[in-house]
Amino acid sequence: MSDIFREVDEDIRQEKYRRLWDRFGPWVIAVAVLIVVGTGGYRGWLYWQEQQSQAAGDTFFDAVQLSEQEQYQEAAALYGELESSIGGYPALAKLRQATDLANAGQIEEALAEFDSLSRDTSLDVAVRDVAALRAAYLAVDLDAYDAVADRVERLSADNSPFRAASREILALSAWKNGNIEAAREWLSALEEDAETPVDVSRRVAVLAGLIRASNGDAAPAGQAEREGTDQ
Repeated sequence: MSDIFREVDEDIRQEKYRRLWDRFGPWVIAVAVLIVVGTGGYRGWLYWQEQQSQAAGDTFFDAVQLSEQEQYQEAAALYGELESSIGGYPALAKLRQATDLANAGQIEEALAEFDSLSRDTSLDVAVRDVAALRAAYLAVDLDAYDAVADRVERLSADNSPFRAASREILALSAWKNGNIEAAREWLSALEEDAETPVDVSRRVAVLAGLIRASNGDAAPAGQAEREGTDQ
């Protein structure tokens, strides 16, 4: 008798499973298909991105080679091909094109391009900061000190990775525009910063010497001691 009850129970369970499958089976199959298709599509997208990035890198490398050979028009054509590429290549191409303008002697055009890039909020902050520095380097020979400061003074903060470069630019611009007090302040900031790169320290030491020579100033005590030690 117990066997009959077990068989009845089994039949009832199977009937429930069949009804559940009839009701939800198509959805289970659809979800499984979506998972398979989605996984395949995602992997395909990753592969496509990798191929696109590699192609853009090759194009950028070829363009840089042309730039270094002063074939600026040919390089510009390749940089133009990167405008719609993925990753950071569009921004790098724009920076390089502006650099080519400067190298070709089109300083005002290059300055305008760097200024435009430094204000482009669609670009990464680091790219905008680099563009601002490049613009300021060019502006030292063209603009007043205040105009140069407007571009890079924000990068001179103690926690800025570009503080040494921006302070050097500001010191040079202040000196060229006769603002000796501002030049001394930026030079002091560079001298007191233990993380100022050696090459920057050497250049600002020359500038500090020019300022002392033209103004009859004595060398700071610390620098005098260093000079004495070097001798």
